Amino acid sequence: MTTTTEIEDVLTPSESHVRKMYIGGTWVDAVSGETIDTVNPATGEVLASVPRGRADDVDRAVAAARRAFDGPWSRFKPVQRQRLLLDLADLFDKHWDELSLTDTLDMGKPLIRTRAEKARVTGMLRYYAGMAMNLDGRTIKNSQTGDLLSYTSKEPVGVVGAIIPWNAPVAASIWKIGPALATGCTIVLKPSEEAPLSPLLIAELMDRAGVPEGVVNVVTGNGVEAGAALAEHPGVDKIAFTGSTQTGQSIVRASANNIKRVSLELGGKSPLIVCADADLDTTVPTVAMAAFANSGQICIAGSRLLVDRAIHDEFVERLSVFASELRVGPGIDLETEIGPLVSKRQLDKVVGFLDAGVQQGATVRAGGSRLDSGALAAGNFVAPTVFGDADDSMSIVQEEIFGPVISALPFDTLDEAVERANATPYGLAGGVFTQNVGTAHRLAARVRAGSVWVNTYHLLDPAVPFGGSKMSGYGREGGTEHMDEYLATKTVWVNLD
Repeated sequence: MTTTTEIEDVLTPSESHVRKMYIGGTWVDAVSGETIDTVNPATGEVLASVPRGRADDVDRAVAAARRAFDGPWSRFKPVQRQRLLLDLADLFDKHWDELSLTDTLDMGKPLIRTRAEKARVTGMLRYYAGMAMNLDGRTIKNSQTGDLLSYTSKEPVGVVGAIIPWNAPVAASIWKIGPALATGCTIVLKPSEEAPLSPLLIAELMDRAGVPEGVVNVVTGNGVEAGAALAEHPGVDKIAFTGSTQTGQSIVRASANNIKRVSLELGGKSPLIVCADADLDTTVPTVAMAAFANSGQICIAGSRLLVDRAIHDEFVERLSVFASELRVGPGIDLETEIGPLVSKRQLDKVVGFLDAGVQQGATVRAGGSRLDSGALAAGNFVAPTVFGDADDSMSIVQEEIFGPVISALPFDTLDEAVERANATPYGLAGGVFTQNVGTAHRLAARVRAGSVWVNTYHLLDPAVPFGGSKMSGYGREGGTEHMDEYLATKTVWVNLD
């Protein structure tokens, strides 16, 4: 168990627990002076209060970002941006215990999971540091009459507005801030009101690393106030958003006023196809954690399970046993495998899906209820749930739940499995489990999703692009494609005569 002293260290200054937001290199209150409480989802206790930013606070942050973009930051050489990102990576290494514990306290993910994200997050910073030195255009042979030179250059798109969800605050912040710094953009980050503490801690590290004032700004507040104001702000050149499909649609509409660029990583209802020849010993735990990791609060959660009828009953039985043996508890307990849902609102939503599943005819094979006794009584805990006897028309099969719930459905042919896997408005991710290499490649090619994992799941790497299709959004994070989201291509023509 993490000690009380370690927790209090994260919440320094402990005498007030009141945070400020970071604008133009200065820690400030909201113009209104109002605050929002952020709550520990495992206990219901208030962790801290943060400023309730609104449109006027967003105005301040965007103005600071524009001054920085037009000012000294524009004269930073690639090697200077690279050194800054490498210094940040070193700071993240040094302060990872504090960062991971803050994520755990504020949104509930088990500490064993948040600590394990260190390599990925620091790897992202170092990857972006490398990419800062690799932003180039090209010379193009043209067919015009005369002695004409044509070439392109890559330029930072400008001021970026980044809006992130609560389910992975540290990683999500760096997925937005890293490429902005690497390309020479400036950024206004709006974290979720459900989990704002880690992004504010990141702002402290940015300050310590010497990031020039105004280059990175963090505005806290509600999505409908601060987030909406950022999305529609005429001084923002690009919005990078991760969150729900409904909010993403609103951001697209808001972007029209100045035709700002938009990249969206939205919701999902990812299918997992388990073939008859799958290795059950390895596939069962992989499938389980594809759905239950982070209490199911992850966009790529593999919550639609399609299993070959020949092994369906045995597979669901083994999956149900595995689910029932997972340890549910507060994230700060190092034995916890499944933590709480982030809020009471999310808890009520997930419990509503559990009730709907039963009412629509599905059978609870494991879990199926809130856990509200003993030490879990004050938190937002739901037992990892496996539904059997489900069909494609049920809400638990069609809608994104964002909770630890998986629904099992049998199939008879691979063509049928693919057709049903693709019968969703989403296209973020999918999984295939088979020992046949040919089957693996054929299914991976046919599943309509931005990422498909074969005999594994959840793998992400800074050098590998990630993103969705259909209602799961557009644009990519990771890889060279990620840099392109933050760059504009300029074409130059020169008459050499």
